Amino acid sequence: MTTPRKLHIKSYGCQMNVYDAQRMADTLAGEGFVETASAEDADLVILNTCHIREKASEKVYSELGRLRVAKDEAARAGREMKIAVAGCVAQAEGAEIIHRAPTVDIVVGPQSYHHLPELLKRAKANGRALETEFPVEDKFGFLPQPKPDAIRARGISAFVTVQEGCDKFCTFCVVPYTRGAEVSRPVARIIDDVKQLADNGVREFTLIGQNVNAYHGEGPDGRVWPLGKLLQRLAAIPDVMRLRYSTSHPRDVDDALIAAHRDLPELMPFVHLPVQSGADRILAAMNRKHTADDYRRVIDRFPRRAARHCFFIRFYRGLPRRDRGRIFRHPRACHANRIRCGVFIQVFATAGHAGGGDAGDSVSSRDGRALGAASGTDRQPAIGLQPGCDWHNGRCAVRARRAQSGPDRRPHRLSAARPCDGVA
Repeated sequence: MTTPRKLHIKSYGCQMNVYDAQRMADTLAGEGFVETASAEDADLVILNTCHIREKASEKVYSELGRLRVAKDEAARAGREMKIAVAGCVAQAEGAEIIHRAPTVDIVVGPQSYHHLPELLKRAKANGRALETEFPVEDKFGFLPQPKPDAIRARGISAFVTVQEGCDKFCTFCVVPYTRGAEVSRPVARIIDDVKQLADNGVREFTLIGQNVNAYHGEGPDGRVWPLGKLLQRLAAIPDVMRLRYSTSHPRDVDDALIAAHRDLPELMPFVHLPVQSGADRILAAMNRKHTADDYRRVIDRFPRRAARHCFFIRFYRGLPRRDRGRIFRHPRACHANRIRCGVFIQVFATAGHAGGGDAGDSVSSRDGRALGAASGTDRQPAIGLQPGCDWHNGRCAVRARRAQSGPDRRPHRLSAARPCDGVA
């Protein structure tokens, strides 16, 4: 009997990377790999990277330095360890990663990780393997379905990718360059994925995409379906108890999505809808193609039962200092419209942000108090991420504050979590 090889995946960044890491594990399970929590014990270590924040690549190289030591120790023990860099840093840096960190065996972009088995063979034969081109074929058509045991081990909540890429080209964002153009998966394939997950115990589904409400997949009727119609169809699947989606763009909130929030009890009253700034001049410099007032009108379109909705509003502070006060306008607008508003600050040091300013400031308690005052509440809003934190720490920071007075939040207790709770 062949001894299973051990796989360790460390993910940085967004929920898409969490999903991708699971699909990498599913892909490599067919090659005899089983997951391990320890990088030191692994035969293959994959760093699934994020390129959104300014120092993302430097964090990767720092981690690669530590892995080089583990790889040398494994070699001295007579064991071969392979190191792969995947994700958006791999897409952006490409061969430069191997040049700077010769310990790396494989570099693979986020649209090509279905080729990992082949890349392992190439690395063994040639010493290195690099694939960062955007493939012609859709990777989802080549990814194996997860095994039932793997689904059950991951709990009762699952991410399902419905869309990837972005065509918006905001000036601060690298997504169009690392994830490519917007691509939507066919409705039938998404339904098949959700049914398989539901059959194996998953009850809460988060539909994800870099611009998820721009979804325009082909439906069973041959027509293009928007996200709202897809949500209506998924809600009809037995055992689907909760539906969520993230992350959205204000310009892509259409009537079908508003209707889904009005009609579907399975769709949680949580909307992650970044505004980025409350100043029209800054929004124009960001190439957002909407104004602050446009954003307010989008929120007003949600049904009045949405008074119990939680709108997760993200701001950028990499802006000119004279505009700092303007970013806090929209929590006040939400409060004026009697909409409960959760505020979440992400700090991005954006290269080329409009007008200079200190893009690397940390989030201060003064910012929290200002947001609290703007939103009409005495409570300081959740501040999820600080410079240098990864997505998991941001999630923990938000949930830890809620858990102090909330019910038990163990991952297998779905009914205990409030419907408006969400993951940024």
